[in-house]
Amino acid sequence: MAPAALGGATILAQIAYPLVSGEPRNVLTVVTVLLFFAASVTHALLRRGVRFAVTLVAVTAGGGLLVEAFGVRTGFPFGGYAYAGTLGWRLLGVPVVIPLAWTMMAYPALLVARRVTAARVAGPLVAGWALASWDLFLDPQMVQAGHWVWETDGAYLGIPVSNFLGWYVTAAVMMALLWRLPVQPGRRVNHDRVPYGLYLWTYGSSVLGHAVFFGNPLVALVGGLGMGVVVLPFVRALRRPAGP
Repeated sequence: MAPAALGGATILAQIAYPLVSGEPRNVLTVVTVLLFFAASVTHALLRRGVRFAVTLVAVTAGGGLLVEAFGVRTGFPFGGYAYAGTLGWRLLGVPVVIPLAWTMMAYPALLVARRVTAARVAGPLVAGWALASWDLFLDPQMVQAGHWVWETDGAYLGIPVSNFLGWYVTAAVMMALLWRLPVQPGRRVNHDRVPYGLYLWTYGSSVLGHAVFFGNPLVALVGGLGMGVVVLPFVRALRRPAGP
């Protein structure tokens, strides 16, 4: 299935998300992650080659699984939390869709940051923020949905600040590993419109969703400002010619 079709299916699934509730919403959450993951990985494969795609999954899904499993057991680096039984099968105590979610968003975040800057040191830091700032939207939504619970009452709608620090450090390390990864330009896909579009869609739909459908205008504001730090320069950068 082409990345564009998978990306379109992802958007349709996310549009349906606020229109359902209960178990159908839980199922739709998992389906959305699977579609987004497939869109990101197939695009990476067709655009940047096998080595890039395999490394992307190993670093983000593999690394995400390890850090999440460690976090569930020790409370480090995110803080103490526990997953509910709403997201399907688990591996090492972590729902399988969680590491896939790291991959699905890490890929567009990496490409967005590369469009903003090519700096060797600053680039992975920008890319890390492009990924970690998404959690300003994601975590309140998933906690509200009952997918996981925090052990302490944190400063951001019950979520501890340590969660976002842990997210940023983890994301920045992942991006540093991927930043200079050699690419083999694909023969079947020669543009990055799908991951770019999915990143912008995630931003816009998250602001709208929290402001209108989820009853969390504070999350819409904080997430909009936090993720907007990358989105605004990215939109300006789209006017410049792109590299491979």
